[in-house]
Amino acid sequence: MIIGVPKEIKVHEYRVGLTPASASEFIRNGHPVFVETGAGEGIGFTDDAYRAVGAEILSSAAEVFASAEMIVKVKEPQLNECAMLTEKHLLFTYLHLAPDPKQTEALMASGCTAIAYETVTNDAGGLPLLAPMSEVAGRMSIQAGAHALEKEAGGRGLLLGGVPGVAPAKVVIIGGGVSGMNATEIAVGMGADVSVFDRNLAVLSKLDHRFRSAIKTRYSTAHDLEDAVLDADLVIGAVLVAGAAAPKLVTEDMVREMKEGSVLVDISIDQGGCFATSHPTTHADPTFIKHGVVHYCVANMPGAVARTSTFALNNATLPFGLALANKGWKQAVADDPHLKNGVNVSGGFVTYEAVARDLGKEYRPL
Repeated sequence: MIIGVPKEIKVHEYRVGLTPASASEFIRNGHPVFVETGAGEGIGFTDDAYRAVGAEILSSAAEVFASAEMIVKVKEPQLNECAMLTEKHLLFTYLHLAPDPKQTEALMASGCTAIAYETVTNDAGGLPLLAPMSEVAGRMSIQAGAHALEKEAGGRGLLLGGVPGVAPAKVVIIGGGVSGMNATEIAVGMGADVSVFDRNLAVLSKLDHRFRSAIKTRYSTAHDLEDAVLDADLVIGAVLVAGAAAPKLVTEDMVREMKEGSVLVDISIDQGGCFATSHPTTHADPTFIKHGVVHYCVANMPGAVARTSTFALNNATLPFGLALANKGWKQAVADDPHLKNGVNVSGGFVTYEAVARDLGKEYRPL
């Protein structure tokens, strides 16, 4: 199978679908790899590094799409990239279709088969290809929130961990999954006053066992969550419903009543966001202020630490990518129900139920 790796074109997105080492694994398995020139240069992977492992460098994304059968990316294809996809293509990348009808319709129109990293599952019920970026985003959310709390960024002028004699900032983390767990790790390490909300008692028990008295675990009811949000200095939204739009757990009325200069960081923004006042931002312009509250809603947070993120992502995606190339996608998903769960669009139809429901599209089981 011919593998294509285009350069990412989202604002300040420097990650790349395959590292040279990953490209080498495909080549060793008999699959030619075509890489767009400069695809990895933002994180130190030169064209020569790809050539050294046997990949061929092409001068444009158009050439990569025209030559390849499987396109391996990081972020969802932009509309001009969707226009280069055809029914011959297998697309393997993050998609986040539920809040993005235009991308969904463009993928349907292309006839391609699109496999989303974020809906591939595992035996433990987890999302193994989303987890590495959730870890990164969770850890980044606290450092981004800590910066946004600084006065020059529009915040309250608080040091997250305080100092002797001065109380630390109050941090509320909504969701105790992979992102929430990693956000908690960093917030505790920085000395914040941390409360974590979730509705899964097993998750709360795991958090309690890991952090003990360093945090407060809270069962998430609307009443208790509202009280905590209004008292918080920094709120992290780390809510995920696999493949579906995130629920809006913080209403606009709640935001209006929050402290002036408090901060919201919406890790869930890729899936539409869990704050009613959120809208996607970029690394070039990461924050906005609404109702006196600083919002950080960057839709590709891990792109800020692109080298770390690329290695972490490739470690997780490589075995699945090799299975798709070695067997062909139909046999690969027939052999692996977890990989099958990643197929969101195929043959002009939405094949992932939550996406079809959220976008009002016809659902066609694969």
